[in-house]
Amino acid sequence: MAIQRLDNVAVVVDDLDAAVAFFTELGMELEGRTPIESRSAERVVGLDGMRSEIAMMRVPDGAGRLELTTYHSPALVDVGLRDASPNTLGLHRVMFAVDDIDDTVERLRGHGAALLGEIVRYGDAYRLCYLRGPSGIIVALAEQLE
Repeated sequence: MAIQRLDNVAVVVDDLDAAVAFFTELGMELEGRTPIESRSAERVVGLDGMRSEIAMMRVPDGAGRLELTTYHSPALVDVGLRDASPNTLGLHRVMFAVDDIDDTVERLRGHGAALLGEIVRYGDAYRLCYLRGPSGIIVALAEQLE
């Protein structure tokens, strides 16, 4: 048996509206938003009394999806990753290819994004940066050079 595809990556956020606005500004499309509350969902996740809400975001070509999740019950757990360094064990980041990295960073700053370092030219192939988005999510951007 083989993997068929990567369906989505899920990220837990504390403010679902702000996260949806951020990723919409980045250029993703809201595919749907729904509350999740059932015994089956509790059993899958392993959390008794689980009540959550998800927003499924999709890249414009439909090839990738990001599930934004917030938990109403049990309460969100903050283990201090909001300001974690990019080399923190188990920490994740999401990378997007963009056509104009400077414009994208500027637009995302209006949604609270902050660069972790600088926008850097990587050889003759890319301009790259890491920034921190909603709930401390590390978002990497790559602009391919011609």
